[in-house]
Amino acid sequence: MNHSSELMAPGVLMLDLEGLALTAKEQELLGHPQVGGVILFARNYANPQQVRELNEAIRACNPALLIGVDQEGGRVQRLRESYTRLPPMGVFAGLLREEPAKALLCARECGWLMAAEMLSAGFDFSFAPVLDLNAGISAVIGNRAFGSTPGEVAALANAFMQGMHAAGMATTGKHFPGHGSVGADSHTDIPIDTRSLQTIRDQDLQPFSACLGQLDAVMPAHVIYSQADSRCAGFSPFWLQTVLRGELGFDGVIFSDDLAMAGAAAAGDIEARVDAAIQAGCDMVLVCNDRAMALAALQHLEQRSEPANPRLARMRRQQDFDREILMNSERWLMARDMIQALGSNA
Repeated sequence: MNHSSELMAPGVLMLDLEGLALTAKEQELLGHPQVGGVILFARNYANPQQVRELNEAIRACNPALLIGVDQEGGRVQRLRESYTRLPPMGVFAGLLREEPAKALLCARECGWLMAAEMLSAGFDFSFAPVLDLNAGISAVIGNRAFGSTPGEVAALANAFMQGMHAAGMATTGKHFPGHGSVGADSHTDIPIDTRSLQTIRDQDLQPFSACLGQLDAVMPAHVIYSQADSRCAGFSPFWLQTVLRGELGFDGVIFSDDLAMAGAAAAGDIEARVDAAIQAGCDMVLVCNDRAMALAALQHLEQRSEPANPRLARMRRQQDFDREILMNSERWLMARDMIQALGSNA
């Protein structure tokens, strides 16, 4: 059990690593007080023992560091070999229409199993779940969404997050206020959603509102909602302060989406992006897959002398699992069987 009060608050920059083990440069980088987190990708994973050792080596550089991963299921699952293959969350919607009680149980156990497996690998949290609606428009969201209606997404995501919490993992809802109604991919483009603010409130915002009780963190979308603000949501005080903090009363962590993504380019160079994200209300900024950009962001944060953020400590894992004990436990075996049966229909 980790007690967050014993550790210093993390810094505000989350970055990535090159390979399967820390380089000497990375060890030095992770000791920097402005670095608060590390996100691992598929390139950082070979097997369960290697990833556990890598995460322990990261913590040895600075015990306050948060370690995250994208282990949603379906297309977005960084650790595949030797971990349960999770179905895309969209499979739960079909089940919900036929057998609601079973669908909610499956969603909860899927959340528990994903979280327990990632905690056993040494992670603090997975950036999950997706609270976007599958409007049949966004290829990048698609079946990553729990369903196409606010009610489906809210019910299933709440169950999934109950499972994550039962395992001891904090939750992150993404991509606020909803990425499902734009065709462009914010990894390579700057998507613009031209729908009215009222439509977004009535539809996309509903799952976030209905899941507030289970949400520890939120990640905004690199999408411009042109009827509300000329800036994308992650750089928008309107979305993050007025709506998320003010109207919804959300008091958890706000992570920027990756500031190296094309969708963030509208804010300018990396220094301008960091400033815009923090001023809008982000607690931690991610800069991934571009080391030069991450170093420039770090230097800029040093000049800003950005204070460590105590809110971030809430994302620290609340439980650890021994992999072998976990995989012989009754709950894991039942959850795995339940999920594998679902996956065969995916």
